[in-house]
Amino acid sequence: MQLTLTDHLWFMGLALEQAELAFRAQEVPVGAILVSPNGDILSRQFNLKESHFNPTAHAEMLAIVEGSKKLQNWRLTDCTLYVTLEPCPMCLTALVQSRIRQCIFGAFDAKGGSLSLGYHLHQDKRLNHQFSIMGGVRHYECSRLLSQFFKERRTSYKVKI
Repeated sequence: MQLTLTDHLWFMGLALEQAELAFRAQEVPVGAILVSPNGDILSRQFNLKESHFNPTAHAEMLAIVEGSKKLQNWRLTDCTLYVTLEPCPMCLTALVQSRIRQCIFGAFDAKGGSLSLGYHLHQDKRLNHQFSIMGGVRHYECSRLLSQFFKERRTSYKVKI
């Protein structure tokens, strides 16, 4: 099944719903949706780093793990991951390892995003798998939610003397 731009926008909307759940849970608002080759949703996840005290509990990582368990296969061949923020190097490497077909992300991340930092591991011919990435899908909505989250955190931050 070939996904269209309309499909990408719709699935990113679902990822945004997950990011909003993260926001309400006081987690960095990043959401991810893993979609099967048939267009079925395999996983809906959001960041859980703070509540799980786990630096690897990124939405992407959780979606990969849940989707793999659902399929009973670590190979996510022909699956597409939608995530509201550009994947970090850890998540991009996990996507290479999972043999994902495509990653679609919303907001670019100049300080932590793999592509923004120049790490194009998804295209590295020295690795055993390459896949496509499309960024900027619903960028404004994804960025706005993240900006609002951090603005509220800075406002409530009090310097202890």
